[in-house]
Amino acid sequence: MSDDATYILPQSWIARVPRLALYLERRVFLFLLLGFSSGLPFVLPYSALSYWLTQVGTDLGEVGLFSLAALPFTFKFVWAPFMDRLPFPVLTRLLGRRRGWLLATQIAVAAAVLMMAISHPSPDHLIPVALGAVLVAFFSASQDIVIDGLRVELLEERQQGGGAAVYILGYRIALLVAGAGGLIIAGLFSWPVAYAVMAALMAVGVVATLLAPEPDLRDGDDAALQRERAEAYLGRRGAAARRLRAVGAWFYVAVASPFIEFFRRFGAFAWVVLAFVLFFKLGDTLASMMTGPFYVKLGFTLEQVGLISKPVGLGATIAGALLGGVMVARLGVIRALWIGGTAQLVSNFTYVLLAYAGPDPWMLGVTIGIENFASGMGVTAFVAYMSGLCNVSYTITQYALLTSLMNVGRTLLSAPAGYLAEAVNWPTYFTLTVAAALPGLALLAAVTRRYRRVTEPQPALN
Repeated sequence: MSDDATYILPQSWIARVPRLALYLERRVFLFLLLGFSSGLPFVLPYSALSYWLTQVGTDLGEVGLFSLAALPFTFKFVWAPFMDRLPFPVLTRLLGRRRGWLLATQIAVAAAVLMMAISHPSPDHLIPVALGAVLVAFFSASQDIVIDGLRVELLEERQQGGGAAVYILGYRIALLVAGAGGLIIAGLFSWPVAYAVMAALMAVGVVATLLAPEPDLRDGDDAALQRERAEAYLGRRGAAARRLRAVGAWFYVAVASPFIEFFRRFGAFAWVVLAFVLFFKLGDTLASMMTGPFYVKLGFTLEQVGLISKPVGLGATIAGALLGGVMVARLGVIRALWIGGTAQLVSNFTYVLLAYAGPDPWMLGVTIGIENFASGMGVTAFVAYMSGLCNVSYTITQYALLTSLMNVGRTLLSAPAGYLAEAVNWPTYFTLTVAAALPGLALLAAVTRRYRRVTEPQPALN
């Protein structure tokens, strides 16, 4: 319990639960709500939509192609530098740069989800829902860019662990609400009603944004140094207008420096690091991309999937994430990556067993529990590894680059998943997802040998 902290409950109540005091600090608790706002739209452009599309008779191949709607998560590093350093009209003046962008993206997410709600998809009428899905993904990815930066900038060092924990908790609760809740609402009423309810629930994030303080935004040492060097360089090159030199220096620091710094720091080994980020979650992603159609084709009802798979998946993911955090702290990030990566690979075999078992609710629960527990371990270690790769001067842009690359597996590499599932049977498909996890483990072996290079102090640019 910190004497100078502000809590969401009276001090006398906090004194009774000292072990939970960190999570009840106002700034930390806000990220429970922002995590909910981040997780809520994540499943709407594809995972939840795949059930809707399957029910209206869309071919599996076309359902799989809808994973391309998530491409904005892959390319968010392109516009992250501009959101990092440019103001949003009107809202930045009222709320500050971070909160202005955050409120704008949250309102845009809600509007795009409503667009999906009124799209009325059918096998020969997919363009409106596809456009809505792309917009939801774009604005959701943009919201994530801001929240990631806000979490690093707003919380003190002692609060970072607690902030990450409550963010993940809020995110997973939102996945349960949008996943299980969406399925149940769709089963009882309709898919348009389900999507409209999700749009309304974005109000949770709006409230958190209005309650959050604006961080004090200042350049890191490396960014300030590079701005001075860029302005001096442009001055020597004869850039006549001082304003032009300032704009050129800003663009260099915002857009070019984060990427240049990353490759200069790691040299040629940077390509190995980026390949590892791309492939580590591929097998796990290929399996999860087709679970919706798989459950429907196997004979489960929407209510069964919503009531069994989503709550079990939430509990298992949280348990796996907590264990992953303990492993990172006690065993180190590399050992945790090996354990989590191996568990992800093995857990995909449970889908093979479920394919042979048929629509057995107990087997569904076991499968979802094992797979989500393994995924929780793997993703916790993976996030810890990626966080350690970022220079504090360019955290938002470099982290956006890494998470964008990670999402390539969820979009481009997994887009043909539906056609592959149609070409083979379900046991064969999920066996192939196991094979897809092997390149990630092979690259982890290379990362293990060079890990000291990855974690050594970050040199300044010359």
